[in-house]
Amino acid sequence: MSTRSPILLFIGDRPVLSSLEFALALEGFDIVNGAAEEVEVSSAGCLVVDQGYCGDGAAFLAELRQDGHAMPAILLVTNPTASTRTRAGAAGAVVIEKPLFGEELTHALRGALDHCEAA
Repeated sequence: MSTRSPILLFIGDRPVLSSLEFALALEGFDIVNGAAEEVEVSSAGCLVVDQGYCGDGAAFLAELRQDGHAMPAILLVTNPTASTRTRAGAAGAVVIEKPLFGEELTHALRGALDHCEAA
């Protein structure tokens, strides 16, 4: 069991959310559905936001940043535009392109959590 802070997933597509929860839990991450009512965003070690979440994941992430949530974040995007990359960068998020292949997301999460623990 992991002693790290949880990773909050903000994914609107239930099958995709379930798949990511399962796959990342197998990798040893503590995964929580960020949309659950009892979730405290400030407890997260990292945020993973799908660009389609709440209609505009980058805007959702920007709102979290405005509310003072500064933990590492990853924005999952299909065919990201320059504008999307700019907005993600402004929110301090790493962009990972979908569909997810290989271990890019896992590596990004480990790096983000390791960086937080070292700080």
